Amino acid sequence: MSKMDTYRLPLEERYSSKEMLNLFSADVKFSTWRELWIVLAKVEKELGLDITSYQIQELQQYVRDINYEVANEREKICRHDVMAHVYAYGQQCPTAAGIIHLGATSCYVTDNTDILIIRDALIIIKKRLLGVIKLLSDFALENKNVVTLGYTHYQPAQLTTVGKRATLWIQEFLDNLEELDWILSNLKLLGCKGTTGTQESFMKLFDGDEEKVKELDKKIAEYFNFSGVYPVSGQTYPRSLDAKVLDYPLELPQVYNHWLCQ
Repeated sequence: MSKMDTYRLPLEERYSSKEMLNLFSADVKFSTWRELWIVLAKVEKELGLDITSYQIQELQQYVRDINYEVANEREKICRHDVMAHVYAYGQQCPTAAGIIHLGATSCYVTDNTDILIIRDALIIIKKRLLGVIKLLSDFALENKNVVTLGYTHYQPAQLTTVGKRATLWIQEFLDNLEELDWILSNLKLLGCKGTTGTQESFMKLFDGDEEKVKELDKKIAEYFNFSGVYPVSGQTYPRSLDAKVLDYPLELPQVYNHWLCQ
């Protein structure tokens, strides 16, 4: 089957950067699942569960070497993507198979991975946004004395300069940058909440030690450089986060591409 006889997404082919295409790839998704399982095992070991250093080393050995064929075949049987990948990972790491995903629910890997990818995507956008602002700033300075006629209500009005007009665009992007920084600074990890957000499975693992269960959440967030987790959740992170990200201004790629083509 060739690429020409299957549906292709214009957004991918025409507008997506290599960075973004890689970030949202299966390799990044499933290797991040494995990173989350490794961190979970590390923290559970730190907090006293019977997990060995060798088991963690075994997991680390295969974090990027994903056996997709095994996972795909297993999913045909169990009809569950996360459990299929737990099984596939366990096939590569037989010593550690019993402690993969210990106490967790599926959204521990799926939702935390989504948040990690969202953060990395926003960081890519911020880098490019700063590039646009720099290009426009240089353009504004170069053209600060180039006179042009300003219009109001589609009628000739007063003289202005090309440089001054460019500062209007810069101002919009600075507003966008402020919004982006707010989203990034307020991002939280889901953490490790269990099937319905009660952390009951972890309370059992730690013999009812509530402080250790709280520490589990805290340490997982620290491993991934988050200042905190959502203190209350169901199985998933609040979908209002998705709404905030999707509501972020979308005009950046078109303007950025325009300036790259100059």
